Amino acid sequence: MEDVLDIVKNIQNIYDTPNYFEVLKDFERCLDELDLYVYKNWEDGELAMGPKIGRHWVECTFIWPRKDMPDPMGGKRLLDYDCEVQYKKTTMTVARKIKKPDDVRPGTKKGKLDSKPIWAVTIKMPKKLMADLFSAYAEENYIETGLEPKQEEQPADTVAAPAVDPAAAGGAV
Repeated sequence: MEDVLDIVKNIQNIYDTPNYFEVLKDFERCLDELDLYVYKNWEDGELAMGPKIGRHWVECTFIWPRKDMPDPMGGKRLLDYDCEVQYKKTTMTVARKIKKPDDVRPGTKKGKLDSKPIWAVTIKMPKKLMADLFSAYAEENYIETGLEPKQEEQPADTVAAPAVDPAAAGGAV
């Protein structure tokens, strides 16, 4: 499926494009707000591909070692919010750590390539869900969104307002 070089290129692309980084933060915030991380091994996933931004969806693929499969109940929880979740058993090509001369590829100074078994989980999240959760997050944490919050006058505001002395204001008594 993947090799480490593809993952590094994906991460470089995220850092080079500020919008991707913002979308990825919103994606992760949604996973957190939907309480996905209470399920076993979900917090240990590593981003492999994405975010792929479509018209109505944002898609990311995360990987785990085969022995540390994320709890499928977490994926089931995402289905309740119209997300699509796909699990796939696959392998990832990684360079072997060089500990002895047999670990070196012939004619190079690089380690031999090994296939490592992994779980790849692709999550396709609706943009509407991300927007709804972000607006709730912005209201809760008072993030400046450019929209003016509706302010209603409270009874305490009228009591606390200073009384205007007509003589001090320049008016005739």
